[in-house]
Amino acid sequence: MNKNLKQTLFWTPRAAGILFILFLSMFALDIFDMQLGFWGTIVGLFMHLIPSILLTIAIIIAWKREWVGAVLFIGWTIWYVSFMRGFDWIAYVLIAGLPALIGLLFLAGWVWRKQIHAG
Repeated sequence: MNKNLKQTLFWTPRAAGILFILFLSMFALDIFDMQLGFWGTIVGLFMHLIPSILLTIAIIIAWKREWVGAVLFIGWTIWYVSFMRGFDWIAYVLIAGLPALIGLLFLAGWVWRKQIHAG
C-alpha cells in the first residue's frame, strides 16, 4: 500500500467527521433568533448541540479505534433514517448519507489498519 493511500485512509474519515460535526453544529445557531433570554438560549443551544457533542465523543474514541467510529457513524445513520420523518430527501443525504460514508471510511481504515500503520 503506497504512502498516499495510507494517509488518505487514516485522515479522511477523521477530517470528514470533524467537518460534518461543524456542519451539524451550524443548525444550532437558529436558537439566537428565538429571543429566549440568556438562560433559555443557553439551554436551547445545549439541546441543539447534543448530536454534535455525541459525534465529537465518537470521533475522539474512533481516533485510535476505527471500528468504533464505523459502528457509531453507521449507527447514527440507521438511527436518523429510522426515527426522523418528514424531511426532504436532501436532508437524508446530508445528515444520514455523509455519516454513512464516514463510517465506511472508518471501516476501511480498520480493515487495512495493519497496512496503514506499517512502517
